[in-house]
Amino acid sequence: MRKLLRDLAFLLFKGRYAHQSLSKWLIFLFDCFLLFISFAIYIFVKYIYHLDYLNIGYELLHFLPLLTAFVINSYLFGSYLGLIRYSGFGDIKKIGFVALGTFILMFMMKSIMVYFFPLNVIHKWFMSHTEVLFVAMIGFILITISRLVVRRIYNENISHKQDPVNTVIYGAGDAAPIVQNALEHDTSTFNNVVAFIDDSDNKIGKSINGVPVFKPSKILNKEFLEKNKIQQLILAIPSLDSERKKMIINECIELGLNVKAVPHINKWVDNSLNSDQIEEIKIEDLLGRDPIVLDKEHIANELANKVIMVTGAAGSIGSEICRQLLHYKPKQLILLDQAESPLYDIQFELNNNEPYRSLLVPKEFVIGNVKDKVKMREVFQKYKPQIVYHAAAYKHVPLMEEFPYEAVFVNVLGTKNVADLAMEYGTEKFVMVSTDKAVNPTNVMGATKRIAEIYTQSRKSDKTIFVTTRFGNVLGSNGSVIPLFKKQLAKGGPLTVTDRNIIRYFMTIPEACSLVLEAGVMGEKEDIFVFDMGEPVKIYDLAKKMIKLSRKDGIEIEITGLRPGEKLYEELLSTKENTIPTDHAKIMRAKVRRYSQNEVDEKINILIDLVPSCDDFKIVAQMKNIVPEFISNNSIYSTLDRK
Repeated sequence: MRKLLRDLAFLLFKGRYAHQSLSKWLIFLFDCFLLFISFAIYIFVKYIYHLDYLNIGYELLHFLPLLTAFVINSYLFGSYLGLIRYSGFGDIKKIGFVALGTFILMFMMKSIMVYFFPLNVIHKWFMSHTEVLFVAMIGFILITISRLVVRRIYNENISHKQDPVNTVIYGAGDAAPIVQNALEHDTSTFNNVVAFIDDSDNKIGKSINGVPVFKPSKILNKEFLEKNKIQQLILAIPSLDSERKKMIINECIELGLNVKAVPHINKWVDNSLNSDQIEEIKIEDLLGRDPIVLDKEHIANELANKVIMVTGAAGSIGSEICRQLLHYKPKQLILLDQAESPLYDIQFELNNNEPYRSLLVPKEFVIGNVKDKVKMREVFQKYKPQIVYHAAAYKHVPLMEEFPYEAVFVNVLGTKNVADLAMEYGTEKFVMVSTDKAVNPTNVMGATKRIAEIYTQSRKSDKTIFVTTRFGNVLGSNGSVIPLFKKQLAKGGPLTVTDRNIIRYFMTIPEACSLVLEAGVMGEKEDIFVFDMGEPVKIYDLAKKMIKLSRKDGIEIEITGLRPGEKLYEELLSTKENTIPTDHAKIMRAKVRRYSQNEVDEKINILIDLVPSCDDFKIVAQMKNIVPEFISNNSIYSTLDRK
């Protein structure tokens, strides 16, 4: 059968005409021809036992009004305007409307004619209603079959010059035939669906559009995959929970399969799926968790109609906080950052892209540096923010290890400036974005963040509530290991890992920012909230999985050694701290050492006074005085710990 289709294909679409579209008039004439074939079938059925009574000329008179009604309806519904090679349900629906319209129009024409002409004339020109309905149904069937046959011929034998990609689809539910249909319509790749996989015993042994359904163990083994030359697996269960999804993906990666997934149905375009929407599996899919459930009503009550300012608003965390804040309808959103180009980018996005453009929240984009108190005072004086999310900070460990002056200037003095002004101008809540590197810090960056935490915790104010949120690495953020690995893969490797045993916690940017908003609302007096970061990930294993996902053979992993200030693992709580649960399962309240305001002010003022000296060792020594648990690792400042 396939050979016959291929031969017919080259007769119909030979050489340079293979990718040209047929004229709409040629399609129209072909449809009229098929209507005539339908009429001929009606004549054959009518006279099969009475050929002696057949009067061809008389019967052809019946065809003329039928053809007229068909032409009118074809024009009205445009059934001949579609590209046949891409025919789908919408085109078939138009053909159905043409058939029904032809019957209705013939019925109306005949009903009107009886008032003006005798019955013998009516019978000479018009068939009975039953006969018209019969011809219309046969015409609908023939035209539909012609469309589907041409599409099948084109898709299987003309559009795909490359070898077929043997594919299995995981999931035999409602999405399965939709995915199969989307693959068949993909003219860029010849996807040959070999089998479906499903966990349900009720579906195993059955078939979808002629393709059998198997249990996972039958398909996901080397023997079956090699025998059937399977190259690709597509996850067609949009609602699959993250743990099960990770298990399937990991198994497929180990078997050398290219894995793709169907997005959730709410991401489909016009509630339909095409092959372009089927996404390549990303390493983030192996690190993500089940969606975090927020108390949106509680958050909305806290944030609605408030003037809110976000520092570091152009960064990966700050910009996502801004995106999420807009959905809670604040009175005004102030986006402050010292980076001009990134701030322009987020300005363009929020002012021009949906859904943010339609939210109609007044926004102000301010160029300013948190370490510049004169500028920050101007901003507070002008906008008087009621809530401040402080995300501005230097965060790259090796760079800050080299420039303690800058780290203290921005992370400590910058935080002090914003916190002091928040109290001065009556800000209701100050939410600081911190890091797990502030726990038992081994580097300058982590220590400056811990000092910033200590400072905000020690503030005594009747008007301003200070809240700190602390979490680990976020996927895809500026400086994250995953973008680095992607760049290295694009260059052909090697992937660089500092140590074979180094581990990190990961969280997606949206879920981290969602928890920041939730924790900010929950916070009372000087709270530090710790987020549930899930299971730690070994970076070396992460690199291996990214290489397998890239399907690039021969890429190596190079161990470069720990960088200055870097440690093998991060902690969310120091050894002297513990946590107590909150109403949110993913957020814990840390019980930490409390510092008196006078003690903190004295030590931090000494640190700030040392900044103009640019004497890195003196600056770091004072940081260690403020944070006794700050023990440098793999750093020139380790000498200070031996004194």
